[in-house]
Amino acid sequence: MELSRPLAQLRQSDAAVFGGKSACLGELLAAEIPVPPGFAISTEAYRAAMEQAEIDNPTPDAIKAASVPEAVRDEIARRYDELSEAQGEAQPAVAVRSSAVGEDSADATFAGLQETRLWVRGTNGVCDAVRSCWASLYSAPAVSYRERLGVDNPAMGVAVQVMVDAQVSGVMFTCNPVSGDPSMIAINASWGLGQAVVGGEVTPDDYLVSKITSEVVRQQPGHKDIQYVANESGEGMVRAAVAENRQDVACLDRPALAGLVDAARRVERHFGCHQDIEWVIARDGTLFIVQSRPATGVSKQPAKPEPASAIALVMSMFGANQARGDS
Repeated sequence: MELSRPLAQLRQSDAAVFGGKSACLGELLAAEIPVPPGFAISTEAYRAAMEQAEIDNPTPDAIKAASVPEAVRDEIARRYDELSEAQGEAQPAVAVRSSAVGEDSADATFAGLQETRLWVRGTNGVCDAVRSCWASLYSAPAVSYRERLGVDNPAMGVAVQVMVDAQVSGVMFTCNPVSGDPSMIAINASWGLGQAVVGGEVTPDDYLVSKITSEVVRQQPGHKDIQYVANESGEGMVRAAVAENRQDVACLDRPALAGLVDAARRVERHFGCHQDIEWVIARDGTLFIVQSRPATGVSKQPAKPEPASAIALVMSMFGANQARGDS
């Protein structure tokens, strides 16, 4: 029984055991696209927990009340220690992300429906976050979505990655998600982590950039008065005000946009189809891709009027007013 594996060793063929998100991150790493390092916890760990707790009718409360099996906890501790050693930091902050089987495929996406925990530290913290990811498999929205798709026998893997202290974060589509124009890249961006955007607390900057020439076709700065940042303790995150002189200023300059366009091209080229990408730019200016999935629900015909931003389309497609949670 394989309980875990480094993300860099995963490929798309591992999605049935480690979930779609973890498999996708492995593919990105194989393509030498910048992704925060980490490890994946398999669906076997989830099944071991369900079996140990004798949970026949899973509910979020029942799963959160269950103990993480000793073998799974030991494996998480081992992988987390390896990550600590590689980072040269005791108890580094990590992001713990749900990676369900069937997630992020060409036919389905569970964006916003399952748990992600950010700024988690320590083995105990990671184990608690993993259990929360397992529990989110049975949230009401996730169950309803699976029923619409006819998905049976769900299972949850988990991705654990080094946390990026985001100066700016956002999403981008490798086509215009409204018109379907494949020559355009649509980008939304805001200060800090992405929760303020997907929670509808800010209006993100909205950019439309030519995939061919890198020309900025549209740039609409939004009003960004709220951001989510690391707690002063370095564990967990807090909602904070953005300085008044930055609230209506574009948070991406031309070099940052050029870096995003280059990354979008590379990701699309690797997967061979239009992508819905989540990204963060660290405080030192380094760009990381933290998730990519096929762009589902993209229009093939011009649509008028267009939503104010690509994220508005995402929210309308999934009917969610909750965080994608991954940025």
